[in-house]
Amino acid sequence: MDERYNPFTGKRIVPGLDDATPAAAALGLEPPRFCEHCGRRMIVQVSPDGWWAKCSRHGVIESAQLERR
Repeated sequence: MDERYNPFTGKRIVPGLDDATPAAAALGLEPPRFCEHCGRRMIVQVSPDGWWAKCSRHGVIESAQLERR
């Protein structure tokens, strides 16, 4: 089973258990602070045109990558 973590709270996602997402994150105004794969705190850099976040184990994710999805 592949565990997933909330990228805004760092808590493990448990099916059927509600984990509140901060309002700013729900509006897309806040970058993720925790890795979705391992729950580790990430290094986050915000700039006027976007953001990037780096997990020591899973690499970098950028806001531009999410916009293309």
